Amino acid sequence: MQRHQRAFSLLEMAIVLLILALLLGSSLRLLEVQFDLQRTRETQKMLEEIRESLIGFAMANGRLPCPASPASQGIESPVGGGVCTQINGLLPAASLGLPNVDNQGFLPDAWGLPSNRIRYAVSTAYTYSATTPDGIRATGMTNFVPNLSVCASASGITSTSCGSASALTNTAVAVIYSLGKNAASGGSGLDESTNLANTRFFVSHPPTASSAPNDEFDDLVTWLSINVLYSRMVQAGRLP
Repeated sequence: MQRHQRAFSLLEMAIVLLILALLLGSSLRLLEVQFDLQRTRETQKMLEEIRESLIGFAMANGRLPCPASPASQGIESPVGGGVCTQINGLLPAASLGLPNVDNQGFLPDAWGLPSNRIRYAVSTAYTYSATTPDGIRATGMTNFVPNLSVCASASGITSTSCGSASALTNTAVAVIYSLGKNAASGGSGLDESTNLANTRFFVSHPPTASSAPNDEFDDLVTWLSINVLYSRMVQAGRLP
């Protein structure tokens, strides 16, 4: 009888330990989800603040900065703007004077890894008028139409438009984005790889899993409207 009670107690203990392990695993997964949501919110806030910093730069300098190259220590390339060395690169955080940059002058998103550095693209329309000192003024607000497009999907994008995909904007003057949590391994899916390509087309939509038609997507994308930029530059006396 005592042996039976002892065996039953061991069985009960095993069941309790199993339940505790399951609860602990669920709690850890829930905690990870909460951390990721917090990092997502922090990164979205960062992108909004960066957009304001870009507007401030334009108000002070009469132009937007060029993207930074990986070896530029967070400085726009080339220094002083003009014809940028690339359409789509890293955010020139050092040129913008932003805080919390890493030891190479770049600004990582809330996930904090070197592979999570904030990225930035700027319009090349009218021979880089947006990045040439007083280039927009010289071109004229009526004539200058920026050429960056943000599409709801990479499927259907052509060399000239979002094609069959919905266009969120076709006239963004700048695009700022984070590669999200999967930055170290992301970019293999069609939507994410489009954002990393050196083109004027970008993709933005809610997160998707690897089972989605265009694979996993967790990029966070925002853009600068030309109308907002015009308004603020007019206030600063940079545009008539």
